[in-house]
Amino acid sequence: MRFCPQCAAPLADQFHAGRNRAVCPAPDCGFVHWDNPLPVVAAIIEYLDGDGRVLLARNAAWPVEFYALITGFLERDESPEEAVAREVKEETNLDAESVALIGLYPFHRKNELILAYHVQARGEIVLNEELAAYKLVPPAELVPWEGGTGWALRDWMRDRGLMA
Repeated sequence: MRFCPQCAAPLADQFHAGRNRAVCPAPDCGFVHWDNPLPVVAAIIEYLDGDGRVLLARNAAWPVEFYALITGFLERDESPEEAVAREVKEETNLDAESVALIGLYPFHRKNELILAYHVQARGEIVLNEELAAYKLVPPAELVPWEGGTGWALRDWMRDRGLMA
């Protein structure tokens, strides 16, 4: 953000409330860009119609070999549990039967806070336009990646005794 969204003045880097922030220098404005992280929900989907395998999906913009969890933004007036069930439905057409919090994980690269859930779901898998492919992986064969949703997958696997 380079300009104030309230008065259009160029923002200045100033020490404010304990750290450097983008602040509007206009005397009558006072805008501060707090740059707080965005809440994002993530789902480890246990596909109940697929013998409990975990659904991983590939975004249409990603390299062919990269698969990850279903994620999406928390919307206004929506609980995180409602958000993750909605994202699972929107992106895979699956209906969440249970939603359980795994944990919270920082994703510094995109300034997000990931709220990760274990979602047990049923239905016919139909991907939306954001996703190019999916695969169903037995839980014992999952390999967590470093950072973000990979940490959630690691914790979920550890809780089930699938890794040390």
